[in-house]
Parts: sequence; C-alpha cells; structure tokens
Amino acid sequence: MTGSAFLVAMVPGSVPRADGKGQGPGSTDASVTLLVGRALQVGGRAARCGAGSAGDRPCTGWRQERVRATAHGAAAVLRNAADRDADAEARRAVPLTDARGPLKIGLAGPGRIVDVTVQDGHGRHVGGGLDPKGRHWANTGSLRAGEQYTVRVGAQDGAGTPVGVTMAFRTAPPSDGDRITAELGPDPGTYGAGQIVTAALSHPVPGTDRGARIRVERALEVTSEPAVEGSWYWVDESTLHYRPRTYWPAHATVRVRSGLDGVEVADHGIGGPSESVEFTVGDRIEAVTDAAAHEMTVRRNGRVLRTIPVTTGKAGFLTRSGIKVVLGKEEKVRMRGDTVGIQRGTKEFYDLPVFWATRVTWSGEYVHAAPWSVDAHGEENVSHGCTGMSTANAAWFFKTVRVGDVVEVVNSGGEPMAPFANGFGDWNLDWSAWLKGSALAPVPGQAPAAAPSAHSSAVSGRTPSRLHPMT
Repeated sequence: MTGSAFLVAMVPGSVPRADGKGQGPGSTDASVTLLVGRALQVGGRAARCGAGSAGDRPCTGWRQERVRATAHGAAAVLRNAADRDADAEARRAVPLTDARGPLKIGLAGPGRIVDVTVQDGHGRHVGGGLDPKGRHWANTGSLRAGEQYTVRVGAQDGAGTPVGVTMAFRTAPPSDGDRITAELGPDPGTYGAGQIVTAALSHPVPGTDRGARIRVERALEVTSEPAVEGSWYWVDESTLHYRPRTYWPAHATVRVRSGLDGVEVADHGIGGPSESVEFTVGDRIEAVTDAAAHEMTVRRNGRVLRTIPVTTGKAGFLTRSGIKVVLGKEEKVRMRGDTVGIQRGTKEFYDLPVFWATRVTWSGEYVHAAPWSVDAHGEENVSHGCTGMSTANAAWFFKTVRVGDVVEVVNSGGEPMAPFANGFGDWNLDWSAWLKGSALAPVPGQAPAAAPSAHSSAVSGRTPSRLHPMT
C-alpha cells in the first residue's frame, strides 16, 4: 500500500519542533498531540518519499503522523506547490492516500477530541465515529479516489482548554481499468407515467456482496418534482431499475445522477464519472384492454378519452396479461410468424405489412391496425397475441400515446407479463416485492444496512458528518 503524509505548518507563535513532538520556544499555547493515521496508495508504481520525510524510497504501508492542535488552530497541510516546475517534485515528496484505507485520528497524551469534520473539495462530508471517551475517531463513510480532503479537529487539552487543527490530504486517483460507471436512462425527453429509470453498470457487482451493492445503490440518485417515494431494484449483476411506488405524477420533472465517481466499491473497482439525465413526464395516459369484453379504454389524467373495439390473442396465442409500458412506435412494420415461432408453411403463418404499430414487448407484441379482422373487433379474439383495432383507431392511439405510457391487459387468460425479461413489466411487482430487490432491504439474520455516508445519494438517512462523543 501507499498513502498520505501530513506536512505540518503552524501559525506564527506556535512553531513545531523538528521532531514533531512538541512546540518550539516562545509558545505557551495550550495544545494536544494528535496521531493521524492513514493507509498509503495501493497498486501501480509506488510514490517515492522525498529526502525530507523518509528518504528516497517507496512510501508503502501504514503511515502515522504526529500533528499538534493548538489554541490558535494550527494548520497541517499537504505541500501542493503552485509553481509548475516544483509541482512534480512536490508530488514525489508527498505520497497519496489510499481511498480504500481507513482514516484514524487519536490522542497521544491527555486531552479529549470533541469534534471532527472531513470534507472533500465539493463540500461532501465523510461520516465518522468517535469513541465515548473522545480518545479516537475513525471514518465510517468511505473516501473517494482522486479527491482533496480537508480535516478539521476540535479538541480539549488536559485542563479543558479548546484547541484545534486543520489538515488536508489527497487520495490517489483510480486506474482507468477500475472505473465503474453507470449508463443512466432514459435519454432526455418527455415520457409516460410508467417510464422506468435504468442504470447499466460497466462492471458487475454480485449479489453475494451486499455491502458493495449498497454502496452502488446509494450513489445512484433519483429526485423528482413533485417528490415521490421510489426505490432501485437489482435486475441482475450490472442492471438496476428504479420506479416510484405508483406511476409518476403527470408533468413531473425527474433527475437522475450518479455519485459513483471516486467511490470504492469493495474489490470490484472504483467509480468513475457518469452522465446525468433529466426527463419530464407528460399527461398520465393509461390504456386498459379487457380481453373478455374485447375493448380498450384509454384515459388521460383519469378522464376517459376513447373506448375502442379490439381483438386480442386467440387460443394458443393468448395475449400476455398484466401491465406493460410503451417501448416504441413504428408507423409501418413487417410482421412475420417465424419471428415468434410460427413455422412458415403452416396455416398460422403470416407475413404482413402492419401500420400504426405501438410496441409493448421486445418479443413483438404490439397494439396495431388490423383491418383484415375488423369484423372480429369488439366481438372475439382472433389475433396471434397482439391487440388489433381499426386503422383509424390505431392511428389515433399511435398519436395519443408516447414511450413510457401504460398499457394493461386484463382477463386474457394469457401468461403474466414478465417483470424484466421482455420489456418494462416492472409494475407487475407489488411494492413490497419491489423493495426486496433493493440491497437496502432488510435480510433475515443480518443487521439492517447502516445509514449512508453524507457523500452518498440516498434521499434519506444520512450519516452525521460531525460526531461528538457521548457524555
């Protein structure tokens, strides 16, 4: 491992001795000596320690520095030369901290730590815990790779006089091969109330590593105006879906961002930057087909717009039951029976140009114009699984709905719509079942997931960034 060194620079009138164990002449300030420990950078070419610290050799392992906190609030900072020519030498002399390792602050003598804050350059805090006696502090939230951190420690000396110190350090950047990114969806635009938010990870995170999944899930943030209750669901090792408890409110604005950048995800890599997404929700369109009644009712924001005579799947080709979401629209599509397992040459085979086709499954289920079966519309089910209607009604439906709108089929007798394998069937899971797909869900026999650190993106339950000892 390789890590971080603290170079101590005290304020005037409070000069540290060269050995770092006491103050120089001329200072009578109250003070306490802190032991600041940190792991040094892991992997890659080890940084070389400068002659002024540990000689010209690789800086590896665990490093503990003595830092004095005084009544003047001494500053202990990493050397960060502004001069371009000196910058390379400065970086050689100051080894970088390993974001995977812990940060520990303790007392070397009498006194008491009363307050610790750790904050990165973006203002995000790192959670931590202080023992009841105020002797030791350690981070509970993770550090991010490639970040500069400021640490402020408030303490009391043996007589109870307040003292303090401010420190800064930098974590090592991750290697490109370790970066875990999230491709977020949908693309910017306006969608229906049933639209699902997706996150495709560049690296898999196995279900056996609950802690890593928790860290990923908390780094993926979804917010909306108006605010709604929602949750992520792990579809597989590299895919997550997010949905509200009920459909999105009409005209909501939804923002999706990843806070993975620099976050250590256990042994699976370090997070990298991902592009954020913002989309809006249009009117709430819901189309419900009652296959037994052979009709579809289309509502906008709860008001019936049109009731349409339809035909759905006949025996052997029953239309899937349940809630689907519009995936796309095609004004004209060629439909062939062999694409859905119907052999060419059999009486059920078809090869037709189809107009005003609204797709609801990846396997080829559509709502579309079916002028060849107009006599059956509203009377009987004669299709191979799609929902057919007149050309005029299909054109109206096509122009009324958008991607993300809800299309539900009831009383068809068909197999239930799969939640994930064939489109967005996510809404077919009730809320309690949906929550079980989150890494944050309670696991029998395991402790509940700890509250997220302050730099995570969980909507609620943040770990305090300033922790005081119990009295």
